[in-house]
Amino acid sequence: MGASSTAAQGGGAAAAAAMSSDDDPYRVRPDCLVDTAPARFHPKAGKTLSPRAWRAAFDAEGHLIRMDKVLKRVRRGGIDPSIRGEVWEFLLGCFAPNSSAEEREALRSARRADYAKLKAECRAMDDAVGSGQVVTAARIHEEEEYDNSNNEHRLLEEEQQQETSSGRKEEEDNNGNGICQANENKKTQWRLNLHQIGLDVVRTDRMLQFYERQENLGKLWDILAVYCWLDPDIGYCQGMSDFCSPVALIFADEADAFWCFERIMHRVRESFKCTDQSVGVQKQLETLAILMKVLDPKLHEHLDSIGGGNYIFAFRMVMVHFRREFSFQDTLYLWEMMWALEYVPLHISSKQDVHNNNNMMRSWIFRRKYKGRGKFDAQNLKYGAVNVPGGTAPLALYCAAAIFEMQRKPLLKQTQGLDEVLKLLNDVTGKVDAKEACKSALKLHKKYLIKVRKQVQSQQ
Repeated sequence: MGASSTAAQGGGAAAAAAMSSDDDPYRVRPDCLVDTAPARFHPKAGKTLSPRAWRAAFDAEGHLIRMDKVLKRVRRGGIDPSIRGEVWEFLLGCFAPNSSAEEREALRSARRADYAKLKAECRAMDDAVGSGQVVTAARIHEEEEYDNSNNEHRLLEEEQQQETSSGRKEEEDNNGNGICQANENKKTQWRLNLHQIGLDVVRTDRMLQFYERQENLGKLWDILAVYCWLDPDIGYCQGMSDFCSPVALIFADEADAFWCFERIMHRVRESFKCTDQSVGVQKQLETLAILMKVLDPKLHEHLDSIGGGNYIFAFRMVMVHFRREFSFQDTLYLWEMMWALEYVPLHISSKQDVHNNNNMMRSWIFRRKYKGRGKFDAQNLKYGAVNVPGGTAPLALYCAAAIFEMQRKPLLKQTQGLDEVLKLLNDVTGKVDAKEACKSALKLHKKYLIKVRKQVQSQQ
C-alpha cells in the first residue's frame, strides 16, 4: 500500500471501521426514537466529502495538497461519517496540511504519550480516573477544602518559623511554599469539579446506544476530567460535555479524542471563562446584539421592546453551538461546515517541532492569502474585518442571526415576551436545515462587513 493511500489514516481509521459495523455509534436507542429529531443529513454522491475524494487530496508523501477542494466539498455536503474523525483533525488544526504522513504519525505518538502522562497525574490524585467509573458523588467537600487549607497554612507557618538560613534562602523557601499552596488549591478545585463532570456525563446524549455502555461513559468522563486539570483557568463548566461527547464517539483512541476536544475548546473556551463580574458567553451575546442592530434593526427593536435586547434567550444556542437546535448528526454536519468556512491554513515551520507538541503549536503561522482559506475567513480578510466594530465575531453568531432571520415573521408577529421567544426557538429543533443556515450566515457576514465599513468610512 502506497503512502498516498495511507496519508490520512490514523486515529480516525479504527473509528471508521467501528462505524461501518452493525454497532453504529450514531444509532439512537429504540425507546428514544419518538422524542428524537430525525437527522436531515445524509451523504450525497458528488457533494459530500467521500473517502475516495479524501484520499485523492493527498500526495505520495501524505501532504494534503488539495485543501481547497476538501473545504469546498465539506461546505457543499459535509463529511462522510466513515472519515469524519480524520478530516476533523485537519479542520480543527490538530495537523497542518503541509505535514507528511510520517510527521503526523510522530506527532500523534507524542500526543498520546502526553495524554498518558496527564492521565497518570490525575489518577495519582484520584483513583477514579481511568477506572471506567463515572463519579457523580462529591470527591471532596467544601468543609474538607477549608480544613485542608487551614492545616496547610499552619504547616507552612511552622516551617517558616524553623527557617534559620539567610534572607535570600528564606525568600526562596517562601516562594516555594506559595507554589506548593497554589498547587494544592489547584488539586482541590479539580477534585471539587469531578462530580459535576459526572452529573453532566450521565445525561449527555443518552439517546445514543453508544452511551449505553459503561466504558464509553467512562471514556467521556476521563477526557473531561483530564482537560479540567490541563486548563485550570476554565476547569469544567456545564456545556463542555456537549462538545466532548461527539469526539469521544468518533475517535476510537481516547488520546486522539482528547486532543481533538482540546482544539475545539481552544475555539470556544472564551465562552466558558467566568469571573466575578461576568460570564464569558455574555460577551458573545453582546456582540450578537451589535450584529442584529445592523442586520435587522426592526427585529432587534421588537426583541428589545419585549425584554430580549440582551439576547439571553440565545444563551444555550451560542454556548453549545446549536446542540439543541439540530439533531445529533445534523449538529456535527453544521460544525464541520462552520469549521471549513472559518478554516485558516496552518503550516509547520520546522520538522524538529513535530516531536514537541507545544513547540509545534507555537510554530504554526497564518498565511495571508485567500487560497486554502475558508470562505468566511477570506471574507474577513477581503473586507477588513479587524477594522470593523464587531467584525471579528465568530461564524456561530452569524448562524444564530440566520436562524432568527428564518423565524423572522413568527418572532415579529407571535412573540410578546421572552417565554414565547424561547418556545418558538425550541420548536425549531430538527426543522432547520444546517446547510441553509451556513449559507445564510455567510451572506449576513458579508452584508454586515460591507454595511458597517461604509458607515465607518463616512464618519471619517
